Order: sequence, then structure tokens, then C-alpha cells
Amino acid sequence: MAPSAPRTRAAAALRMKQIALDNQGRTIRRLRAQLANERRGLATLKKELEDTQVALEASHKVIAGLTEIGLSMSKKIERMKVKKQKVRANHEECHQKFHARIHEAKTRCKLNTCSSRPWWMRRIAYFKPSTASKKPTMPLPHSMVIGKKNRKKNWKRKRLRIFLWARER
Repeated sequence: MAPSAPRTRAAAALRMKQIALDNQGRTIRRLRAQLANERRGLATLKKELEDTQVALEASHKVIAGLTEIGLSMSKKIERMKVKKQKVRANHEECHQKFHARIHEAKTRCKLNTCSSRPWWMRRIAYFKPSTASKKPTMPLPHSMVIGKKNRKKNWKRKRLRIFLWARER
């Protein structure tokens, strides 16, 4: 307003209303700015909430998958334990059968009056010339003619040679 304008009550009232309107306008702009800031903040929070929910769902899926894997591994472990027990039982059974067969063979040998000498000694005795200077039915192989000096040294080698020689015949 111009400074020369008359100051009346009406002019003063108008000026007061104008100031009030200006104040209200500033308040409205300020509140709108706050509202915009709050909306932006709310949008950010909403986005963070959605991201958090997606991450939570993903972690639930991972946990469910790990739980499923853990359960399947537990089942496999249980199956392996059962299989191991079966194998152990089967081994025990085979072991017992094997020992039973050995025992049966021993008793059969005793019943048949088997000689207590080992088989290779019986074979050596078969090829040794008797005191009546009889010749054996089969000729002695060269490897069997070993002097007294080397008998102890070549005892195992001798048994193997005799076994192989007799096996070839």
C-alpha cells in the first residue's frame, strides 16, 4: 500500500486480513512441504518393507530347503546304519559258517584217521627211497635232491617246488 493512503479502520482491517492470509498461505506451503516429505518417507518405508518381506520369504524358502535336505540326509544315514547292521550280521553268519566248515573238516579228517603230518611231508615221504632200496614209482625231480647242508635254508622253497611238481603230474 501506498504510504499516503488514509488509515482507517477498514483499511487496517483489510491489512490485518491480508497479513492473516499471507500467514495462512505460508503455513499451507510449509504443511504441503512436510506432507510431501512424509509421503516420500512413507514410500521409502514401504519399499524397505517390501524388500524385507521378499528377503524374509527367501530366507523361509532357504530354511525349508535346508530342513528338507537335513531330513533326507537323516533318512539316508538311517538307511546306511541299517545296511551296515545287515552287512555286519551277514559277515558274522558267514564267519560262523566258515568256522563250522573248518571244524567239520577237522573232525572228518580225524575220523578218517588222517595223518597228523602235513600234506607236503606225506608227499616227500612218498618220493624218498625206502630202506629196502626200492625205487619210487615216479622219478625224483632234480629240485628235490638237496643235501643236508641246505635243508633248513631251502625248506620253504622245497615245499613249494614239490607242490608245483606234484600238481603238474
